[in-house]
Amino acid sequence: MESELIARLRRRIGAHPRVAVGLGDDAAVLRLAGSQQCVVTVDMLTDHVDFELAEVDPRRVGHKALAASLSDLAAMASPPLAGFVALALPRSGGLALAEAIYDGLLPLAERYDLAIAGGDTNSWDGPLAISVTLLGRVTPRGPLLRSGARAGDRIVVTGAFGGSILGRHLDFEPRLAEALTLAERYQLHAGIDVSDGLSLDLGHLAEESGCGVVLDLGAIPVAGDARRLAGQLADGSTPLEHALGDGEDFELILAVPPDQTEKMLAERAVNIPLTVIGEVIAEPGLWRRDDRGGRTALKPQGYQHRFD
Repeated sequence: MESELIARLRRRIGAHPRVAVGLGDDAAVLRLAGSQQCVVTVDMLTDHVDFELAEVDPRRVGHKALAASLSDLAAMASPPLAGFVALALPRSGGLALAEAIYDGLLPLAERYDLAIAGGDTNSWDGPLAISVTLLGRVTPRGPLLRSGARAGDRIVVTGAFGGSILGRHLDFEPRLAEALTLAERYQLHAGIDVSDGLSLDLGHLAEESGCGVVLDLGAIPVAGDARRLAGQLADGSTPLEHALGDGEDFELILAVPPDQTEKMLAERAVNIPLTVIGEVIAEPGLWRRDDRGGRTALKPQGYQHRFD
């Protein structure tokens, strides 16, 4: 399982003087010459896992490949600098496929003033795979990490959750502009983007911060797609369950001090909904708050790559 491999690698790979932030966050932070730092992230997407190439326009695949990495920079509140794209192309039709992927990718790069600076291309008899590596700048406030949440912080999220498989997972807009605005105007203690699932990624943030999170489930913004998916599946799943565990919403989870939260919500500094869905507590774990103020354990749900 992916989480087990990451845990093993963190035990094996020691600290390095050039690495300020390594395994365990949305991106790494490297120390460069002098006092400069650089944020680096890499994401790999594969056919039959992250998309079904036979069913979708490859331009949407190109958009998603870059947008997913930009979402990691958003989670770190890091302005993008340059990107590198590596493609493993099927031998048959590879040239036309590559051009279509770039047709979907380049407009997004231009929108965020991101330079596509290089990459690599291979061909093989397997399915399409895309790896995007991005470099980002560290702002004067420093990178936003998963590890800074403190007891008493409010959990603030952007947008709504669930049902992204109906199409939103291919066409989403990374919350980069919003992240940079919020990080510049307000004190943010921690952040993460929602790629694996709202509850699972909340668990990641809590674990890295050495604390816990208690959720008000009734406050969670449930996307219309979550309701549609629950209706289509008719398997007893609820829209809230999809919101908690579907993943690939690529919204932001932020841990924000109470006074900053009030200011943020009052000033409406961004043009997307911001919602308080819970708070950070000292006791580790993920919890739900009931109507009487008590709390019970909540099992994180989401997607993990599985292998043995």
